[in-house]
Amino acid sequence: MIYALVLIVGFAAGTVSGIVGTGATIILLPILVLAFGPREAVPIMAVVALMSNFAKITSWWREIDWRACAAYALGGIPAAALGARTLLVLPEKIVDVALGLFFLAMIPARRWLAARNFKFGFWHLAIAGAVIGFLTGIVVSTGPLSVPAFAAYGLVKGAFIATEAAGSLALYISKAVIFREFGALPVDIVLKGLISGSSVMAGTYTARLIVDRLSVTTFQRLLDVVMALSGLALLWAAIR
Repeated sequence: MIYALVLIVGFAAGTVSGIVGTGATIILLPILVLAFGPREAVPIMAVVALMSNFAKITSWWREIDWRACAAYALGGIPAAALGARTLLVLPEKIVDVALGLFFLAMIPARRWLAARNFKFGFWHLAIAGAVIGFLTGIVVSTGPLSVPAFAAYGLVKGAFIATEAAGSLALYISKAVIFREFGALPVDIVLKGLISGSSVMAGTYTARLIVDRLSVTTFQRLLDVVMALSGLALLWAAIR
């Protein structure tokens, strides 16, 4: 029964992520935390994130900005590894609280960045990759932060979705290597990740059919709702 719920939510999460460029891990993470606990949910989500980003890359392959991807990965890969190693020594309750507070904080942070209309160059994106990479290692998903970073670089629609996914994929591979190195990705965790990720990939491929039908304003409002609900759900999990 729990796997049926994970698959249903995973498909919805993949669809949302395929439309707005982020959100799959934010939507699915609370379900995984409730089902398996935060210590297992984080490495499971790392596997799911790899699959989700792969689906977005293959959906929009021709539109990837490889220069932007390289800049983001340059700072993000080592930082994600450091963040993942930091995560593995934190108590579970702290992980839950950090996840919840981080998602809630990203709502005003994203709006603040968007309101100032920042324009990023190569090195700005590299620095953003380092900061976001470290946070990704700790809190599982920082998609809502990478959204304004890649948007500030000037990417939109398919180019934004695919390039952000390619950059994030590099970070998640780095994170997964650290998890595997320290025994946090045993076979059962990988299998749970593959099962969960399959539904996310299906939703991501479906999203391409509707990605051009929603306005940018609708994207942003949907993103805020997703972050708020997920943040509150994780805080509830920490105190229950």
